[in-house]
Amino acid sequence: MTTLDLHAVHKTYGAVTALAGIDLQVREGSRTAIVGPSGSGKTSLLRIIAGFEAPDAGRVVLGDQLLADGPAIVPAHLRGIGYVPQDGALFPHLSVADNVGFGLPRHTPQRAQRVDELMEMVALDKAMLQRRPHELSGGQQQRVALARALALRPRLMLLDEPFSALDTGLRAVTRKAVAQLLQSAGITTILVTHDQAEALSFADQVAVMREGRLAQVGRPLDLYLRPTDPATANFLGEAVVLPAQLSAGWAECALGRIAIHDAQRSGAGQIMLRPEQLQLTELANEGLGAQANACLGVVLEADFCGPVSELTVRLLAHAGTAPLLVRSPGLHAPAVGATVCISVQGHAHVFAPGA
Repeated sequence: MTTLDLHAVHKTYGAVTALAGIDLQVREGSRTAIVGPSGSGKTSLLRIIAGFEAPDAGRVVLGDQLLADGPAIVPAHLRGIGYVPQDGALFPHLSVADNVGFGLPRHTPQRAQRVDELMEMVALDKAMLQRRPHELSGGQQQRVALARALALRPRLMLLDEPFSALDTGLRAVTRKAVAQLLQSAGITTILVTHDQAEALSFADQVAVMREGRLAQVGRPLDLYLRPTDPATANFLGEAVVLPAQLSAGWAECALGRIAIHDAQRSGAGQIMLRPEQLQLTELANEGLGAQANACLGVVLEADFCGPVSELTVRLLAHAGTAPLLVRSPGLHAPAVGATVCISVQGHAHVFAPGA
């Protein structure tokens, strides 16, 4: 069942087109991440869903309620939508208890019990209720902001880059905890982020925006392995894009003969591999003769990143091909200057003609 349905949503600011006809469906109880570079329109789209702004044209429907039909909109406070901004926007002069219960009228029956329940939901100790926001860590502040947004039992939760100010380790832990909380509560959620890894790990559905349009929408794994075009491929992670000749389920390219999923395609095309699909075997000088027909390269750069090393490898037999990025286990990565044999794991993705 679809909870949120956007149809042909347009928005301009003077001569600038922020949204150029957005169509998007969000299933009930799912998590959707809207990701894109700065200026792609993702924040404008979130603000229109929230009711903070009106579209110039298009429709926004939540469940069976029409929220926007062009400039005619339902006000934000009547939409039943929760919103967590980037900085949490807690009231610094109020206690945690008053922040969490801000949207609950003072005469609400069992108001204090509801606040306690919300603290438990976001895994915060009730001993924090009398603290002020400045006495909390960044992760705790974000959980308080989430509890406040959950107080009125929203039909839809909007998260506007809520983890961006957190340290890397805390960011991952908080993101996972929030995802589990929203899933267990059955709340449909939309996350806006510029962080590709965050979008892929958080969501059931990822929508990639570019220049006010949706470049691709789908499951995270599908978008990562089968992007529609090179721009989307490179936005969602490092990509090795090569020209190739296609025939009967195979691609002939600078890396040799590589399997592809599309057995119907033939002729010239472009293929994509992710760096982790390239495997390196270091060769001693005396072993080069036995590898005459192999794809050989030399390591130009090596960046140690802990569990993996990111290597830049130049192909020896294809001087005109740009150096390749390869991810190799960090403790056993070949050194700079090493000669390596390059093999490919899995299938290459073939871009559609004209992509």
